[in-house]
Amino acid sequence: MTAIAVLGSTNMDLVAYVARAPGRGETVTGREFRTVPGGKGANQALAAARAGGEVVMIGAVGTDEYGSRLRTTLEHAGIDTDLLHTVAGPSGTAHVVVDDEGSNAIVVVPGANGTVTALGPGEHAAIAAAGLLLLQLELPLRVVTEAARAARSLGVRTILTPSPVQPLPAELLDAVDLLIPNEHEAAALSGYDDPHAAAQILLRQVPEVVITLGGKGCLYAARGGETVPFPAPEVTAVDTTGAGDTFVGTLAVALGEGRAVPEAVAWASSAAALCVQRPGASSSMPYRSEIDAA
Repeated sequence: MTAIAVLGSTNMDLVAYVARAPGRGETVTGREFRTVPGGKGANQALAAARAGGEVVMIGAVGTDEYGSRLRTTLEHAGIDTDLLHTVAGPSGTAHVVVDDEGSNAIVVVPGANGTVTALGPGEHAAIAAAGLLLLQLELPLRVVTEAARAARSLGVRTILTPSPVQPLPAELLDAVDLLIPNEHEAAALSGYDDPHAAAQILLRQVPEVVITLGGKGCLYAARGGETVPFPAPEVTAVDTTGAGDTFVGTLAVALGEGRAVPEAVAWASSAAALCVQRPGASSSMPYRSEIDAA
């Protein structure tokens, strides 16, 4: 079983479903509202656990009702939450609007996630025991960089999802093995809208890149090799929230099992395709048996 450590956010997703997202200064009427456990870190942890990984979650929740529910959701998936600390105050929240095309717009309020600023001995031990470390950017950049550098010193493979996108210091990128941006994040980081060109720029900073392209699939590129496109399964999207995190968590499991990149990407793409056909983020993530059957 693949051992995976996830350092990242836990948020309660407050999701409003609308026919059309409102423009600036505009009010629209929604048809449904849901509260769904999420956060990029928790989502990737849950996706990896459902895909068959052995996962430890590193982060923080608040002392509110959301915090209890977030912890319970992860524990019910078999995720180790001993390093998911409880801190005074509110948990993180993500305010999500999903339209009839399945597209979303999200505002994240960090809450407890903002208190995760450094690693303790327990966190270092968890990273050392893992085969892979998953990172995102919904925690302070300082601790993300510290974790990546710790993993590099321990020989643990590190995967970074650069979201929400921001300028990344060289000391972080130097410790990343695989970077997985979406096409918009890749453009912001590279200065190139074309994903193929963006991949080549990003390879100057990291050894491997997967750029996700939504319904168009993804591109894989590694130093010294060709950029390889992978098409996505053709499905009708209901809600794309959490699809990228499903892809990353599932891909991590496949890579940890030693699968070749084409097989690993295809398996992760199948998981993401299943995810977008269901509403919600964590609630839509498929189990291993479903991915295998897709």
